[in-house]
Amino acid sequence: MAIFAVKTTASQERTVADMIINREEESIHAALAPDSLTSYVMVEAEESAVFDRILDEIPHARGVVPGKSSIMEVEHFLSPKPDVEGIAEGDIVELIAGPFKGEKAQVQRIDEGKDQVTVELYEATVPIPVTVRGDQIRVLDSEER
Repeated sequence: MAIFAVKTTASQERTVADMIINREEESIHAALAPDSLTSYVMVEAEESAVFDRILDEIPHARGVVPGKSSIMEVEHFLSPKPDVEGIAEGDIVELIAGPFKGEKAQVQRIDEGKDQVTVELYEATVPIPVTVRGDQIRVLDSEER
């Protein structure tokens, strides 16, 4: 059992992974299209010969990268990264979703367990703490830099 990297057309990784799995080949066990890995799909298979048969029939699949990978090399793609990772108290952020979309704010508190951030809006006359999900903000300026 090994992990093989299949080269794909950019932005078609999920489509290629779905098509590979839908083929229901016995020697293919799983396909992974991590968001952080552009133009590649990781496929768990028994041998690379199976790709010679199926990749010609799958649109957007460009070929197999020579060589194998182990599960150890790809396991960091398997656990999701929290949205609040890389955000620190005091950072200046912009809200990119919700009722305060487009507003700038300063991070007051981070709750990594709930993946939430409490911010204080800049332009507000009275400072109002607002708690938002980590995926609803974008860091503009970090005090650590």
